[in-house]
Amino acid sequence: MSLRRDPRSPRLRVVALLIGATAAVALTGCVATTPDPAPAPTTPAATDPTPTATPTASPEPALVPDGTADDNLPYFAAITEEVWASEQRAQGRAYIDALVAGGFDKAAMQVTQDQSTVGNPAESIQFSVRWGEQCLVGQVGPDIGEAVTRVLPALQGDTVCLLGATRPIDW
Repeated sequence: MSLRRDPRSPRLRVVALLIGATAAVALTGCVATTPDPAPAPTTPAATDPTPTATPTASPEPALVPDGTADDNLPYFAAITEEVWASEQRAQGRAYIDALVAGGFDKAAMQVTQDQSTVGNPAESIQFSVRWGEQCLVGQVGPDIGEAVTRVLPALQGDTVCLLGATRPIDW
């Protein structure tokens, strides 16, 4: 009697080996690895037993007499916004009076007319305060939609901020 081999067995072994190898490779991607533990955050030791102060709100903008135009823009803008929110929003004089009350120099100011040449309300009003070689300039009005404030360079040899016809500030 002769031993006879099953002709499928070498093939089955190869197929089984291939399946096993494929499964082993596929499963290595599924093995959970533990990451290196992150170092625990360290907190500095308290050296001062005094409790720390709680943060406070930003201080209200204020006039900075020795500051630049940029330093004073937040204060100029705050005053402009306050008048813009009032019933006097369409009156140039209200902006000038509020800026003077806030400490700005009236002699350094300009304002445009509240009305057009035919007596209609102005579509926008501009006002300014010359600050050295720069100007704090505001613009408001129904066509603008909101109060706009900027720092711009002074014009005509650093003497004016607004070109064209402006209203005399004689009050």
